[in-house]
Amino acid sequence: MKKHALILAMLFASTMLISACEKKESNKKVQGEWKSKDASTTLKITDKKFIIDGDAQNAEDYFTKGDTIFTSFEGNQPYTKFVIKKLDGQHMHLLYPDSVLVEFSR
Repeated sequence: MKKHALILAMLFASTMLISACEKKESNKKVQGEWKSKDASTTLKITDKKFIIDGDAQNAEDYFTKGDTIFTSFEGNQPYTKFVIKKLDGQHMHLLYPDSVLVEFSR
């Protein structure tokens, strides 16, 4: 009986761990067309694609987890990480992977 309980507990824990790792969500607030404060960069985020400067051929898949956007080209890893520092209906401050903060607005 003790052995069955241990196996059941391990099975439950592994299932929870796998489901937590595979949870990929998209944040509806980030979706839309964004323009940088200096108008040098455009960013379009759809429900599935992350497009910088209108380059649709190099559109990247993405998912969000907490305040981070993870992008990848055609599902390749490692993911590129963009950290959202501020996000409201009209403004987004995005920290690029090279630690440059870019301010966007709609």
